[in-house]
Amino acid sequence: MRILFFLSFLILPLVLFAQGKPNSKFDIHDTHKSINDTVQKVKQKVATIDQYQIFTLEHDTIYADTSLTIQKYYKHNYLRKDNFGLLAFSNIGQTYNTLDYSLTSFDPYPEFGFKAKHFNFLEANQIQYYSAATPFTELFFNSTIGKGQNVDSFITLNTSKNLNFSAAYRGLRSEGNYINQLSSTGNFRFTTSYHTTDKRYVLNLHVTYQDILNSENGGITTPDDFESGNADYKNRQRLQVFLTDARSFLKGRRFFVDHAFRINTNDVNNNLYVTHQFNYENKDFEYTQPTVASTVGTSQAVRFGQPYIFSDINDQTHYNKMYNKFGLAYENVLLGKFYFFADDFRSNYYYNRVLINIDPNTGVEDIIPSTLSQNINNVGGQYEYQKNDWNGRFLYSRSITEQSLSNLDAQLKYSFNEKIQVELQYQNINKLPNNNYNLFQSSYVQYNWSNNFKNEKINSLHASIINPWVNFSATYSVLDDHLYFEDSSTIQEKANFTQIIAPQQYENSINYLSVKVGKEFKFGRFALDNTLLYQNVKQSDLVLNVPEFVTRNTIYYTNYLFKKALYLQTGISFNYFTKYYGNNYNPLIGEFFVQNEKEIGNYANFDFFVNARIRQTRLFFKVEHFNAAFTGNEYYAAPDNPYRDLTIRFGLVWNFFQ
Repeated sequence: MRILFFLSFLILPLVLFAQGKPNSKFDIHDTHKSINDTVQKVKQKVATIDQYQIFTLEHDTIYADTSLTIQKYYKHNYLRKDNFGLLAFSNIGQTYNTLDYSLTSFDPYPEFGFKAKHFNFLEANQIQYYSAATPFTELFFNSTIGKGQNVDSFITLNTSKNLNFSAAYRGLRSEGNYINQLSSTGNFRFTTSYHTTDKRYVLNLHVTYQDILNSENGGITTPDDFESGNADYKNRQRLQVFLTDARSFLKGRRFFVDHAFRINTNDVNNNLYVTHQFNYENKDFEYTQPTVASTVGTSQAVRFGQPYIFSDINDQTHYNKMYNKFGLAYENVLLGKFYFFADDFRSNYYYNRVLINIDPNTGVEDIIPSTLSQNINNVGGQYEYQKNDWNGRFLYSRSITEQSLSNLDAQLKYSFNEKIQVELQYQNINKLPNNNYNLFQSSYVQYNWSNNFKNEKINSLHASIINPWVNFSATYSVLDDHLYFEDSSTIQEKANFTQIIAPQQYENSINYLSVKVGKEFKFGRFALDNTLLYQNVKQSDLVLNVPEFVTRNTIYYTNYLFKKALYLQTGISFNYFTKYYGNNYNPLIGEFFVQNEKEIGNYANFDFFVNARIRQTRLFFKVEHFNAAFTGNEYYAAPDNPYRDLTIRFGLVWNFFQ
């Protein structure tokens, strides 16, 4: 009732306001006057939609868009992107299980690790920059689970035609339905874009402060109680969990600059540029657990094995890196752009102690160092060509220091016309292991290791076709020396509810194939939007585990109401994936790990939604997993972590052009 009252309070005034001009349509030109103005100003300057630009470092540019489409509905979530192929945990702000392995990206440089905590951590190449004719603001709101809210807002403005600033903050607090499941995150971004009038000098800069805090319950201890359908457990707080006061905390700060200077004075058919990119970043991951023992039924268990201390565990991992990239680019109108570069990558991954473990049987010392430092230099070249219907980019880089890493990335795109495009990409990466594979320290004895794993080798071929009939994409990858985490617990440890996770390197090759097709059918005011993913993995052991089929089907109805003042969109989405040995999640190391004991999947998930657009405002109302009450309680996001129950949520996106 409270939700319906809120929706009525929110929507009705907007509808009445929209009806005040029944014959007018939203026009970005309106943003140059107040909505309360009663006198039309003379000779107003007019801003067109292409003067509100959003772009990335790769010069991919889009325009501000206030439309309401089915794709906007898919993106109205915590990540603010279409999360097809990702399986959310019960509470908003937790991690995601990856159903579509082709979503995994690779970087030849060693990364910090703790990848399960990075789904909402914005990396340097994900930051957006802006150019706006007038101040442009966006407000995002979405309700959460239990007490809390999810907001994201930004404002951007050009102080002159050449200089833009933007500031944005994304904040989340969500209580969740289970014991010890609170999520609290924050992402602050500040950007600056500048260019001289003749565009001889161009600068993009950003600063980020990000923190991701999760209460970690380690999953439920008695899945049988969850699956039983017993009314006593409809209150999820009654289900036992492994950890009642543990939490993880990832935070990071970054200062990033990318700029270029044209050597020749005028922009002519042959241009020579000097480029520089600088990235300084530090990250910290902290795991705290005041109470070590877990209660399972009527007995006590120590979830992660023997600890060095028996209370107030506080594991901290620190990381910083500094990256400089210097380049020289030659641009020719006929030949394209030739770019040669050299870079310097320096990182420190460290703890505040050195551990010495002595094997009680052999007396052999096992020394776990405190620091893993790397200094890597690469040289490489890149060629870009764009003319008529062809667009291509070819990059190759290789280290000249003792570390062996390389990256070959070739992309080619051809447009037959505005509606038909074909894109091909081949990537060959020789990748250094992420730092937490080679070094990790913990207050738990068996979670300490120092390794020297070989590089991962990834060969990947990707093809996509966009056309009016069907959208098609396919990925084929060959993975050698694949790194992963596995459950190395003994039979006795598993019987005692002890979970021991360790990094491993797979000696055999893994062949991965994915095919994704999408098609929308329209029948008058009705539409059926379909996305189907097929995956096949050839491997000697169950290491890379994914569902064979993943599908999303949405049937919806659209119409204009109130003399076209309101645009309505309502329908039902169906999500499904076949059973497979889904990876489990370990909060101590902030990673997913391979298991082959429990399958998840093969359950239907229906969502009902009603969306509306009034001028620059989009409103969203959603009943998630409304079939949960009558299709059984075997829905999991990971073997110990149930998927979310029926949840009613609402939100909005509101744009202002001032």
